[in-house]
Amino acid sequence: MSRQAKVYRTQIIFCSILLLLAFNSDCFAQLPFYTDDSDTTPKGKFHLEVYNEHDALQKSAYPAKRQNTLVFTLNYGITDKLELDINAPWLVLINSRLVSPRDVAGVGDTQFGLKYNFLSEREGSKRPALAIVFYVEAPTGNTRKQLGSGLVDYWLYGVIQKSLTKKTKGRLNGGVLFSGNNSTGLIGIETQRGQIYTGNGSIVRDITPRLQLGVEVFGAVTNSFALDKGQLTSQLGGDYALTKKLTLSFGLLAGKFAASPRVGGQVGFAYDF
Repeated sequence: MSRQAKVYRTQIIFCSILLLLAFNSDCFAQLPFYTDDSDTTPKGKFHLEVYNEHDALQKSAYPAKRQNTLVFTLNYGITDKLELDINAPWLVLINSRLVSPRDVAGVGDTQFGLKYNFLSEREGSKRPALAIVFYVEAPTGNTRKQLGSGLVDYWLYGVIQKSLTKKTKGRLNGGVLFSGNNSTGLIGIETQRGQIYTGNGSIVRDITPRLQLGVEVFGAVTNSFALDKGQLTSQLGGDYALTKKLTLSFGLLAGKFAASPRVGGQVGFAYDF
């Protein structure tokens, strides 16, 4: 069995175990969308999200051709308004058959964040829900293997969330990465100086009591606004409540510019405990 096959088998086994655990937990999910919501984990509760994304890379990433990203995110409610987040990816880079090694695997850079929801949406009010999020990313990934940036990143962004109808919600994120870069493996802007401006937007609608579908666009540019080095990705996706305690999420992505995947897909889930 090849190393790549062993890595995928380990990921499948791990996700299967977590799925079994999820049947014993109440859950809610923001996945598969990268656009953050304004909600925070209730005080004293933990919230786990797991998703796996497989992407075909842009030609400029050659000899790397594809990237698989398995992400684990753990949230803890410090108060009902303040949440602590920890996020760590397991990356697999699949290279051309003409180079050696054919594939590289390992832990990527780890993020630590705080989200504060300072305004909740009220029924009948025109005011949206508002939150602010601050992340620090530690360079835990191996730079020689292109699994990490080797930089400490500082990222601040705001969240606006508004119910457009009883079944439809809109969300906007906008922020600045003050130093470092926003890359995960070979996806994202790889710069060492200057700021990166990020923006996300999504619309999600309840199709049935169990099914939600939505669309989003997310991107980033450097402070020089060089689009050829930027990131612009769109996603169609949703989530389906298999039971009251388990929600499965899914998404299809397409991107433009060097820092985005050409196409990709993801599947994931979330649960509380």
